[in-house]
Amino acid sequence: MGKWTRRAFITTGLLAGGTLVIGVAIRPGNRPEKVARLVANDGETVLNIWLKIDANNVVTAIVPHAEMGQGVHTTLAMMLADEMDADWSQVRMMEAPAHKEYANYALARGYTLGDADFPAFLIDTVDGIFLTATKQMNLQITGGSTSVATTGMIGMRVAGAAAKAILLESAAATWQVPARQLRARNSHIFHDASDRSAPFSEFAPAAANIDAPAKPRLKSTSEFTIMGTSPQKLDIPAKVDGSAKFGIDAVLPGMKYAAVKASPVFGETIKSIDPASIEDLPGVRKVVNLGDAAVVIADGYWQAQQALNRLEIEFTATGNEKVEQSAIFQQFAKAMDDATEKKNHTRDFETGNTETAMAESSHFVEAEYKVPYLAHATMEPMNCTAWVHDDQCELWLGTQNPLGFAGEVAEAMQMDQENVIVHNQYLGGGFGRRAFADFAIQAGRIAAQVPYPVKLIWSREEDMRHDHYRQANISRFKASLDSSGKPTAWVNQFVDKHDPVEAPYIPYGIDNQLIHFADSETHVPWGFWRSVDHSLHAFFTESFADELAHAAGKDAYEFRRELLADNTQFRDVLDLAAEKSDWYAPLPENWGRGIAIHKSFGTVVAQVVEVEVTEGAVRAHRVTCTVDCGFAMHPDGLKSQMESGIIYGLTAALYSDISIRRGAVVQSNFHDYPMLRMDESPQIETYIINGGGRVGGAGEPGTPAIAPALANAIFNATGQRIRELPIKHHDFNRGDPGAKDVA
Repeated sequence: MGKWTRRAFITTGLLAGGTLVIGVAIRPGNRPEKVARLVANDGETVLNIWLKIDANNVVTAIVPHAEMGQGVHTTLAMMLADEMDADWSQVRMMEAPAHKEYANYALARGYTLGDADFPAFLIDTVDGIFLTATKQMNLQITGGSTSVATTGMIGMRVAGAAAKAILLESAAATWQVPARQLRARNSHIFHDASDRSAPFSEFAPAAANIDAPAKPRLKSTSEFTIMGTSPQKLDIPAKVDGSAKFGIDAVLPGMKYAAVKASPVFGETIKSIDPASIEDLPGVRKVVNLGDAAVVIADGYWQAQQALNRLEIEFTATGNEKVEQSAIFQQFAKAMDDATEKKNHTRDFETGNTETAMAESSHFVEAEYKVPYLAHATMEPMNCTAWVHDDQCELWLGTQNPLGFAGEVAEAMQMDQENVIVHNQYLGGGFGRRAFADFAIQAGRIAAQVPYPVKLIWSREEDMRHDHYRQANISRFKASLDSSGKPTAWVNQFVDKHDPVEAPYIPYGIDNQLIHFADSETHVPWGFWRSVDHSLHAFFTESFADELAHAAGKDAYEFRRELLADNTQFRDVLDLAAEKSDWYAPLPENWGRGIAIHKSFGTVVAQVVEVEVTEGAVRAHRVTCTVDCGFAMHPDGLKSQMESGIIYGLTAALYSDISIRRGAVVQSNFHDYPMLRMDESPQIETYIINGGGRVGGAGEPGTPAIAPALANAIFNATGQRIRELPIKHHDFNRGDPGAKDVA
């Protein structure tokens, strides 16, 4: 799917299909009846689209999100179960089907309107509007750290509370007592006055005929019994005993395997292909020309890949084969220079008057930073098993947007979307990569040409060289300081702007700010990458903040704290990081300590890194992480996501570099795009603040702050500034001139 923004939801989404909303309620209608055939078995009662109850009193949460190790299947089920007062030991989870009735209106509403409150009589209308929009957009995505903050808060909690309300009403009618005399606990209804109790399941069939309240009462934090605890994640047993099914585990009767190769240079197509060059190889079944990629189908994957390696293919020339990495950065720099000179840059954020502030100062600091393209490098490479039969296309894969994939595959194959059936599996890593349907479209088109199921597996080389990459970028800064060392102006320019819009914004109390950018498109495909623009802008802004602290002659932590005097949430998170990291404690020789803080997806994270630099080698020994996401629904899950984000970000900062040579990606596998290994991983300590604000995300906010904290620690240890990533390209046996500090 393309970029999704609040504006897109409010305009294109809400008016999709010619629907004009002027004082008319678009209501969801009786949705339990609509979805029962999709999710219910015999003896199960669907109380609303997010839950069902069976005759054995088992409550099943129906979760419209993919599980890729982030624990969302567990956390969302917890939120529903707590509001329902269900017995957690009797709660199960199923992933919602890729059907338009499970388009995620709660995600769209929360993403667009936040926690805006509405009177009860408007809730159905508001939800109906967003359901209409999300159906048109095929929106069922897992990403942007939105699952708990949107689906959880607006969908699951409300569903659980509403289900409890109608169960109590059903019990009241059955027992002929006022509903106010009843209470729910551990999946049972109690009437203490008559000493009666019965399981939810006894009242569920009748409750299904009761209109659920649109705005049921939700629990206060002090009433939580499941939220805020850390039960074992529901997916762990299957992942431990090996029964968990990932996309690559799919096996169908008569299935064959396919390997694929696109042009090394983005945008080129096949000019000629010679199937005769491999027709004598064992196991080869068919050669398929997809136009932009060649495919070999064989009895086994190894046979398919080896045959593909020998297949004679000639690709067209487009001119992109002349592009070099150095030229891309030169293009970026020229775009920035031209935008500044012609004053036609796009103003992203502006407050005060930076020109006046600069004119009144005599102390300036300037710096420029660069980051490379980055691949996702998921442990499970791209794969999809497709079977085209009986005018249907069935897909077995792991995707972050099952409904969206169904729509895109249907469009590519000129089929009705209802005839594309997506069987979503566990994802062996996503990070944004599995929100792009290219590999699923390929699988569907391949399977359409043969009478048997086909499992398409991308080689690691294909995966690395045909990703959707986090963009390379340049960011330039200039700031002025007053006589006390306090910044009076902050000017920042970068190349290309993606999402989220607030990524380059800073939390510091600087009165005069100008943040602007220049567009500079390349032929390298862009994609969502963990924390999206936050991952690069946090490195830029927090590295420069550290340079300002040094120029002002102030401690890096204390400098930030002074600028956060009016920002309590940031200051509390920063203070805890300094405290828990023993900020002022002495370190051994060649060690350094660095700090960074950043807010992304509603969550504030500060990190302190202790690093050792010896004989040119960099080793992060300890990371102290403090986090405020409003309220930690599953504290252990939040900690694991911080750890995951830190490791992912450390890998990128230390090693990751996708470079372009003659129009193509140079790197091909983990030998030249290495990962942080277990024996290199630092000790990570995570401390949670339940600050009580709006609930934020967890999957992505752990990543942005780690690169600047590491770079700042290296400066503290060596006096050498890191202004270009990855760190592996730097020589720590020689000095670095530092920021351009103009007094």
